[in-house]
Amino acid sequence: MRWKLGRPDIGRYRDRFDVPVAGGSGLSVTFLGVSTLLIDDGSAAVMTDGFFSRYPLRRLLLGRIRPSAASVEAALARAGVARLAAVLPVHTHFDHVLDAALVADRTGAVLVGGESTANVGRGHGLADDRIRVVTPGRPDTYGAFTVTHLASEHCPPDRFPGAITAPVVPPVRVGAYRCGEAWSILLRHATGRSALVQGSAGFVPGLLRGHRADVAYLGVGQLGVRPEAYLRAYWDETVRAVGARRVVLTHWDDFFRPLDRPLRALPYLGDDLDASMRILDGLAAADGVRLHFPTVWRREDPWHGLPAGG
Repeated sequence: MRWKLGRPDIGRYRDRFDVPVAGGSGLSVTFLGVSTLLIDDGSAAVMTDGFFSRYPLRRLLLGRIRPSAASVEAALARAGVARLAAVLPVHTHFDHVLDAALVADRTGAVLVGGESTANVGRGHGLADDRIRVVTPGRPDTYGAFTVTHLASEHCPPDRFPGAITAPVVPPVRVGAYRCGEAWSILLRHATGRSALVQGSAGFVPGLLRGHRADVAYLGVGQLGVRPEAYLRAYWDETVRAVGARRVVLTHWDDFFRPLDRPLRALPYLGDDLDASMRILDGLAAADGVRLHFPTVWRREDPWHGLPAGG
């Protein structure tokens, strides 16, 4: 499967880009590519990852990378982001954390994660009082949002494993952004609405048992090259574990393509979205769970139409 040429046709799933549109200025989620999500209640907002510097593959293979201020500022402006309470990288590979410190700097946010995230922030010049190292399992509050980080795993294979143990000062080779701590992030709003953000398609058996989330933002990158038993276990340890009634798929888009161009699926050489969907569709149908793709740049309300409390 890894040697198959081309990429899945995302147009096959055009009817799945149907997460309800958010109305007014209430709680909303805006998908900004890969695992970057803007969660905003009109008064305060948090963002996962904040990755916008989507370099072509040849640049990653042959050169050094640094955050693109122009890309970050353009994306924040288009998404209408002026202030954030927190930036929450799901782990510290470049396609999640490269721009996180710059986004925090531009928006007045705190950069939140493990020691690897902290070392990215330090290397990018973020002041210590703008970095928060979490205690796994302990809730933290940002405005009306309660955020809990649980220590999870990256989906295999992890091409850049290990922790970041010293500040990362760009420009650097892509491998400097090692995985670090991979998180399952649970968010709960004061309204009672809740979500699980599983940025990588990895899991720890039993980690999420006893936790609840109405909605799961489920990373599917590399999932299509795993055996079917892995996908079934992943669903069981995330969606079923938290009792989510709606699943929104993330980390399916080709992050070597600029965000101002139409999104397309990752190539077969790295993933197989069609293979993932064949299995996930069956699991969702069996559980009565709604399965969607998010629409980039659009304010959406994934809780609309769900029973109160999930």
